[in-house]
Amino acid sequence: MPQRPPPRRPDRTIRRNIESPVRILGVYRAGPPGREHGGGRITSTDRRARAEWLVPPGERAGAEEGEIVLAEPLPHHRSLGLRPARVIERLGAMGDARSVSLISIHTHDIPHAFPAAALEEAARVHAASLGDRHDLRDTALVTIDGEDARDFDDAVFAEQDKDGFRLIVAIADVAYYVRPGLPLDHAARTRGNSVYFPDRVVPMLPEALSNGWCSLKPDEDRPCLFAELHIDRSGNKTRHRFGRGLMRSVARLTYEEVQRAHDAGDARFANLYAAYHALLAARTARGTLDLDLPERKVVLDRSGRVASIEPRPRLDSHRLIEEFMVLANVAAAEELERRRQPAMYRVHAPPSPEKLESLRDFLHGLAISLPRGDQLHPRDLDRVLRRVAGTPEAPLVNDVMLRSQSQAEYSPDNIGHFGLALPRYAHFTSPIRRYSDLLVHRALIRGLRLGDGALAHDEGARFADTALHITATERRAQLAERDAIDRYLAAYMADKVGANFTARISGVTRFGLFVTVTESGASGIVPIRSLPPDYWRHDEKEQALRGRETRLTFRLAQEVEVRLAEASPVTGGIVFHILQAAPPRGARGKGRRSRRR
Repeated sequence: MPQRPPPRRPDRTIRRNIESPVRILGVYRAGPPGREHGGGRITSTDRRARAEWLVPPGERAGAEEGEIVLAEPLPHHRSLGLRPARVIERLGAMGDARSVSLISIHTHDIPHAFPAAALEEAARVHAASLGDRHDLRDTALVTIDGEDARDFDDAVFAEQDKDGFRLIVAIADVAYYVRPGLPLDHAARTRGNSVYFPDRVVPMLPEALSNGWCSLKPDEDRPCLFAELHIDRSGNKTRHRFGRGLMRSVARLTYEEVQRAHDAGDARFANLYAAYHALLAARTARGTLDLDLPERKVVLDRSGRVASIEPRPRLDSHRLIEEFMVLANVAAAEELERRRQPAMYRVHAPPSPEKLESLRDFLHGLAISLPRGDQLHPRDLDRVLRRVAGTPEAPLVNDVMLRSQSQAEYSPDNIGHFGLALPRYAHFTSPIRRYSDLLVHRALIRGLRLGDGALAHDEGARFADTALHITATERRAQLAERDAIDRYLAAYMADKVGANFTARISGVTRFGLFVTVTESGASGIVPIRSLPPDYWRHDEKEQALRGRETRLTFRLAQEVEVRLAEASPVTGGIVFHILQAAPPRGARGKGRRSRRR
């Protein structure tokens, strides 16, 4: 239907105008020069909040021009003009190396300072002795992580046996150091997970543990919880066992150097890759959903400014580690069930009927069909991805497929993992950065009677509440990380206003289009007001905007040329104009007029 402005709702508008946020995060702009204690204004970092705030004289708490500040609203009785606010904390200058992540941390209420009691407890920890642990120090375990990895909590080993392969996945024994109910445990549960930004990490555990005693550093003894996994040559697990060990990593390797060495014929990694190919065959036979979603890495220079946006390569070495971790996670879930212990499952529900119908409509526009009914298997969706692989539409099909999925979450009630096509699954492999994994470790320790650090008796009863909490903290972290990337991308694009880019339409709405630049991955909005004057109709089923008079049509996945109109590092907002519909440079009035009714 043609787009018309919604009917006016004065009562709702009035409520929105008089409500104030509990606090304001923004950039302070000083008032006229020469007024030592004069006021200023605060420009919000929230792109949805267009209004500025007035800082009265004496209420700036020493804030300087361009500083990021936290403020609180002040009482006011005027209906006109800017609302007053008082600065309560200065966070640093906008444009400083750490300003972007600071904004995300405060916007999303990420806990970033540990309680003193937790830090004191972390300072008292010490090395673990061998005791009753299995001695794995002569096993050639290695860590394989990204070049920019901040913590090393998993190590792997593989060798061939008469039936296939024997694998060991060794994980830092965080449960040995973080005991239930103590200050470190409370701090870790509150955070739920670590949060990663291009310039820093906000860890779940203090640095003494996350980068110290729980980090599997080369040539240093570290306590671990390990899974010994046996698979046949088709990649099917035949048996497993868990235990507590003392290990010594022989090398800290990166994905890139392992891949280069293997490609050059280095025999050191032959067993790892042979086991990986067996696991990959089992995954293919199982029929999983393998989305191809390219990641981009924000590269900062020494001053903390964006030097470049680079694609993050997807190598077989990445997939190798993923397959080893998935196998260990499956074994952990099975072992907890066998031992009748509480399990914190990682569950992923199938797509809802409504999302499936939207996906069918989208694919229909590309002459691709899905089997009818709501009992789809992941391999049905994966067939679609394989069909479009290598085509111009592939990135958008993958993106739309992702949007059609339910969000994975934590739960003590098992419903399986749709995307991985697994009947049971639990996170076991990253207790340094995920509280869920720490709970799985504790439950295994209790079920296998492995000593101290076991799940407390009352913890299992709280699993339902804990699952809701850590699912929420995970999503909070994802939003904060995405928010930071958006601001870094906006900062990277800010000096390119007026430049043209090749992009694809990544979203179609009644108020405009969203586009993603092919080269950098920067995404922004094309407001409908920037399109030629016309009667624009939003075709929701076809995911298109159609102009009645110009006969222009803009569809999801369509390649377009765009001009960058605005980029705001403060809010992370980016605005583009589509060139075939862009107003002339400097044009006003008619160029921005719309005949939407």
